[in-house]
Amino acid sequence: DELDFDSSSSSKQNRRFAHSVAEQKRRDAIKKGYDDLQSIVPTCQHSTSAGSPKLSKAIILQRTIEYVSFMHHQRKKHEEELEKLRKEVLALKIMKQNYEQIARAHADQPMPGQQVSEEAKFSVFKAILDNQFVTFDGTVVVNDFDSLSSGIFHWLEEYCKPQ
Repeated sequence: DELDFDSSSSSKQNRRFAHSVAEQKRRDAIKKGYDDLQSIVPTCQHSTSAGSPKLSKAIILQRTIEYVSFMHHQRKKHEEELEKLRKEVLALKIMKQNYEQIARAHADQPMPGQQVSEEAKFSVFKAILDNQFVTFDGTVVVNDFDSLSSGIFHWLEEYCKPQ
């Protein structure tokens, strides 16, 4: 009977010890997680310089949330800018194709007077169209056909009339 008591007591001690070890591992993992957050999140790094008290876990979590929110906002802004630039590139490619077609159509016709290089013509043309595209991009909305067509007519009337 005494042997059963010893094995039962030993079994309880083993379970307690195993539980304590598991609990310590869990605490260590949580502490490592907070330490990692503090070292990764820039707003947590500035406060941990020499002489500053260690940040609380609540502050580390709050600053991490703020930083992640900031990064999401930045990503959204960059994606919007990228989409705007893609549209601009597409518009420029379409314009280039159209003017290449016009140039090919006129290439067979002899021009009177002195010839101007294609590069010089393109430079002048590009400078003019760069300014026009800025006004077009700020005026015309491309959500649907109605807003596109009314925006184009408004833009043509406002910015494309001879002065």
